[in-house]
Amino acid sequence: MSNISSLFVTRLYRAKLAEKGDPIDTSELEASCWSIAEDDEAGQNWCEENGYPGYTSYASLTDLGWRFEIFKRLEQVLDLHVASFAEDLEFDLDGRVLELEDLWINILPQGGVHTSHIHPHSVVSGTTYVTIPDGASAIKFEDPRLQMMMAAPARRKDARAELRSFHYQQPEPGDVLLWESWLRHEVPVNMAEDERISVSFNYAWR
Repeated sequence: MSNISSLFVTRLYRAKLAEKGDPIDTSELEASCWSIAEDDEAGQNWCEENGYPGYTSYASLTDLGWRFEIFKRLEQVLDLHVASFAEDLEFDLDGRVLELEDLWINILPQGGVHTSHIHPHSVVSGTTYVTIPDGASAIKFEDPRLQMMMAAPARRKDARAELRSFHYQQPEPGDVLLWESWLRHEVPVNMAEDERISVSFNYAWR
């Protein structure tokens, strides 16, 4: 009798921020994102020099929790979600912890795209969603085995989710998504007329 099992599972965590810790008001978070974006000349310059559409604080600010209380509270809530994800992953942390090392704002305008990438030197990465207008792009994840499939035929369009080469998650405001940092992902072209706003982050093992 044949036996087919799944090996080497890739986990994806999705939850509402509100499921853990103190509530986070997404309207207050959105106002804080815009306030920082408008004042961050270094970030604006970096985006212009590097052809980054919209705005990101990734290359300019490392102290969002110090600037606005809501980001400090957000960090505390994210710690709880990441701890749950680490438990699901059955990590043996060997007495060490997963600690937030980066937290940054992303404001993606109509026509903006964030090309495929990974987050090297981190263990867990993720995004929490602030504003997702109608028609805003999903986040797209790539099967990490894709580059090694070589002569394999394409999957059927109705293939089971765990067998597809790409997986899309359409987030809602207040959602948090977590994944292991080696998982390649991208944000396709934002087709919405309004900005897609999110806050991304990395956790390191320390």
